[in-house]
Parts: sequence; structure tokens; C-alpha cells
Amino acid sequence: MFQLRPANQRGHGNYGWLDTWHSFSFNDYYDPQHMAFRVLRVMNEDRVAPGQGFGMHGHRDMEIITYVLSGELEHRDSLGSGEVLRPGELQYMSAGTGIRHSEFNPSATESVHLYQIWIVPEQAGLQPTYAQQAFDPSEKQGRLRVVASADGRDGSIRVRQNVSIYLATLEAGQAIAAPFETGRHGWLQMLRGSAQAGADALAAGDGLAISEEPNVRIEAQEAAEIMLFDLP
Repeated sequence: MFQLRPANQRGHGNYGWLDTWHSFSFNDYYDPQHMAFRVLRVMNEDRVAPGQGFGMHGHRDMEIITYVLSGELEHRDSLGSGEVLRPGELQYMSAGTGIRHSEFNPSATESVHLYQIWIVPEQAGLQPTYAQQAFDPSEKQGRLRVVASADGRDGSIRVRQNVSIYLATLEAGQAIAAPFETGRHGWLQMLRGSAQAGADALAAGDGLAISEEPNVRIEAQEAAEIMLFDLP
């Protein structure tokens, strides 16, 4: 079973410094039909203007993953972490019992385009943690490269939920297979380009919820980048 979440039907807010799209209810956007998918709670696509960003604010009991498509994002948090996130790098923050952080676009000329994802953790009250990791582009070319997982396999970032997150880049006409074990579910997020998954054609920004499908074939219609979630 597939359920398409078209990009142009997402919640949208444009605040001048921030242009943001929400696949699920978030902040001022509320849609009882789109609250979450399984443990995937937030899928936000953000564009932050040069010299702008999110001031210091708090989170708790949430697994937060950020992936930059273009530009740079400067991170500071109450754990003492201070990093600049660049394209191809994955940032992970487990808010646990509580963490405060800020995210800022340090460029004076270039906007930053990113996805921020929230996943409900396996349990509340965990110790906050932070990690950031770069992945070689060749590792995701034409195949699914696991970048975050519950067991940290293949050098992926370890997260506190029974999920696996994959990235893949595909050339036009290239196809990959995404298998799912019985009882597992998937979410496919089109980051760039376009692709066909089952009977659904997806363009950049589209999401696809997947259930009761043992194997999903994904074929790029043009050069594409995807993020795939394997969820309980």
C-alpha cells in the first residue's frame, strides 16, 4: 500500500528569513490527517536566508536529524557542541532529558536548503547526545547507503529507535530495490529530481508512505537523490 504526500499539499510558511514546508503537523500548521507516519513525527524542508537562523531553543525526548542539500548550517548546543553542517553530512541530536541549540546560516550571500527530521525515541528520559558525520558521495551512488540505524551498522550514526535511514543518488533511468521485512513500513522522501516508485511518480519534495510492501522498486526519471526510512 502506498500513500503519496505531494509536495504542494504540505503545510507552508514563509517568514521572509525562513521558507518552510511541513509534511506533518508542526507549529502553526495543523492537519489531523497528517500528524505523523509511524515513529516519523516531523519532515520539514527549510530554506534559511543568508545571515539568519533559529535562535537558542529547547527540545526534549526526540531524535532530531538534519541533512543539508546546499549551503551551510552552523550548530551550537548546550552540550558544548559547535559544528558547521555541509552538504553530504548528517547531523544527529538526541534531545533526551533536554537540550538547547541554535542553527544559523553563516553565509552572507547564500541561503541554506535543508531537511530536518524528528523521530520519536524508543523511550523517554535518555541522556542527550550529539553526532555529525560525512558520507562519501560514491557510497550512495546507485545504491542505498545506510546513514543512521539502531545498531550503528556499516559506520552509520546510531539512533535510539528501531529505524534505518538510507540515502541514495540515482542517474536518470537507474533503479534500485528497497526491501521491507514483514511488519515494517517505509517513508520515501524525494530530495531532488524525480522518480517512479510503484505506480507513483514523485518529484522533489514529495513523500511516499509505504506499508505491506515486501519490495519497492525506485527508478529515477532524472538525476535524483532520495532519503528512505525503514520504520517499525
